[in-house]
Amino acid sequence: MAAVRIPRYEVAPGEAMAVAPRISFAPLKEGGSVPERFVAENGIKFVTTFGGQLSILDSVLGWLDPYVQVDTYEEHFGERTPADTRRLGYQSMFGSKQAAEYVAMKKIGLKAELVHGAVIVEAMVCEGKPKKLSACDVLAIGDTITKLNGKPTPTLPDLLRVLGGLVAGEIVTLTVVPYSDPDEISEEDDEPRKVVIRKAMLMKSPTDPKRSIIGIVPADTRTVILPFEVGISTVDIGGPSAGLAFTLALIDELSRGDLLGKTRVAATGTMSPDGKVGAIGGLVQKAVAVRDSGATLFLVPTGQPDEEIRKARKAAGSGVKIVQVATLDEALMVLSKNGGDPLPASTR
Repeated sequence: MAAVRIPRYEVAPGEAMAVAPRISFAPLKEGGSVPERFVAENGIKFVTTFGGQLSILDSVLGWLDPYVQVDTYEEHFGERTPADTRRLGYQSMFGSKQAAEYVAMKKIGLKAELVHGAVIVEAMVCEGKPKKLSACDVLAIGDTITKLNGKPTPTLPDLLRVLGGLVAGEIVTLTVVPYSDPDEISEEDDEPRKVVIRKAMLMKSPTDPKRSIIGIVPADTRTVILPFEVGISTVDIGGPSAGLAFTLALIDELSRGDLLGKTRVAATGTMSPDGKVGAIGGLVQKAVAVRDSGATLFLVPTGQPDEEIRKARKAAGSGVKIVQVATLDEALMVLSKNGGDPLPASTR
């Protein structure tokens, strides 16, 4: 039972880990400078879940554990392959760090700029069985769209401009660089990736019938430009849910005072460039990890369902206070009320 793997996958409590030791600053060029760093006494923690394929024994134990979620293949991966899920998880983590760096620097008054990247397919907009020439039929997750009807689309705004004058039902020509798994590319393979031409039929947007779309959800490939380099080490960790924790940790490291006070704090939630905190998955499992880490305050998004919040509070126990926040400013307000130092009026 312990040796035989079956098509069952778990979402289990992971770890609550300090962000500060993973942060590094470096000058952009020789002779450049970095801002002064203020090491916090109690650094904020980000939280992970653990997932993997189960054996027969693990599945039975998981079903008996109230804090382990046992999924079928379809429930765990949906229409994606495990490789797609892993790749998109790493892409989401990269985007999460970029958004955190941008929001944190803007908050403390440092120069930061977001730059759009390539148009990469993260998901499809499909309804039932894919129709002929629909995006679901001709594109794949990870593909990069470089042109539409021969017009260059190096970024998402460029693609939207070209799409602006087209109507649903119209067949367009897409220039696409198919996705290649990095694990399958040898270090000696330095040839440029091949470009292919695809015909696709536009569809009406599900949210705005007046707008025509290709039928894809693009990945967030934006990158941030800063006056110095910021590194956040997240080897083998994927997903966007650490955005809030990363943002708060960067603000804490680059401003005088102790943002968290004497409290041990963990946080989860995505971070958008406008400072909004978004919902995440695995909240109950993360609450268990926070409890086991010794943290006493857990900041979570307001977008989580009420029933999930109730279960998370039960899993965390009376020793952990769970507070929902919708924005970075709300999170900073909660920390200030909890004994943390407020941000200085100006930061250099």
